[in-house]
Amino acid sequence: MADEDGAAHGRRGPLAGIRVLELSGIGPGPFAAMLLADLGADVVRVDRPGGQPFDVAPRYDTTGRGKRSVLVDLKAPDGAERVLALAERADILVEGYRPGVAERLGVGPADCHARNPRLVYGRMTGWGQHGPLAASAGHDIAYIAPTGVLGMIGAPDEPPTVPANLLGDYAGGSLYLVTGVLAALHHARATGLGQVVDAAVVDGAAHLATAVHGLLAAGLWNDGRGANLLDGGSPFYGCYRTSDGGHMAVGALEDRFYGEFATRLGLGDDAPDRAEQNNWPALRRLIADRFATRTRDEWTAAFADSDACVAPVLSLREAPAHPHLAARATFTTVEGTTQPAPAPRFSATPTATPQPPPHPGADTAAVARDWDVALTEDDGGHGGQARSPEAR
Repeated sequence: MADEDGAAHGRRGPLAGIRVLELSGIGPGPFAAMLLADLGADVVRVDRPGGQPFDVAPRYDTTGRGKRSVLVDLKAPDGAERVLALAERADILVEGYRPGVAERLGVGPADCHARNPRLVYGRMTGWGQHGPLAASAGHDIAYIAPTGVLGMIGAPDEPPTVPANLLGDYAGGSLYLVTGVLAALHHARATGLGQVVDAAVVDGAAHLATAVHGLLAAGLWNDGRGANLLDGGSPFYGCYRTSDGGHMAVGALEDRFYGEFATRLGLGDDAPDRAEQNNWPALRRLIADRFATRTRDEWTAAFADSDACVAPVLSLREAPAHPHLAARATFTTVEGTTQPAPAPRFSATPTATPQPPPHPGADTAAVARDWDVALTEDDGGHGGQARSPEAR
């Protein structure tokens, strides 16, 4: 049984016993598969012979953590059969090719469902499986640009600010793919029927702005940058430079939080009334001038243990040492590489510390044994005869 298989291999978390097949790629697909591995799934990544998409040592390929790797050349005569043999044993498959590529390689949804009708087939793309741009190349910034969300971020008199590739690839892409495949897995277990999950960055990124569209329709949101309560337009929701070149983040929205913020910052009773939007420019200058008088650490101490909703802006290297994050063990270290720990947390099925990322192909023999498939030349160079799906 799948649950017994997960327990037998020491996996912990709510997805222990779930088998996931990942066709290697870059960006949101690997991160989605990593999240499933963090939650306890047995994730087997199919790597291509000849190296990874990025020239980085496996220990730094943190989105590969907790996974196992097999080598399969999908362009070889028996490559598709080997992947299909794995798909026959899997609960979920994740691929991030352009539309039509998996079909040409012989491992598309129809090929896989002919072998395993219960399989949840997750497809991760930027533009989606159909539409005028479906076959076009792109990256995170190009995907979020037409959705309206990129245009929301930044100062009104400057070009939009690039939010790394967090908003598109990982929030609009990976997290929606994981939500989709887990929902489809629930349906498959109830009905015995798998399905295709079409996760597109453009869809997910647009969906993230659902609440903003409601405010826009109600006339409570200006369709531009830096002109609203939560986009940096208000002086009490933004970032300010300190005397040492650091920054403090301010989110003092409610009156009682703003009152404490104003007191600890030392604004004085003659500060401009924040209720009048015409006062915002003057209030912003006053707040900026106050923050510029002390260092980031000094302001951090000044706002410690308060409800002023103020926090220091830390770098990636500084973040793990933040007292609250350290107390919660928000970060962990795997083979000397510091990285975020699995999230969220579960009371009944806690997750384990992630295992280090695999070397490509390192687990081919173990996976062939555990999943009962033929993956090497010694096995005869073919996928082997699969058991019925009920035997997993």
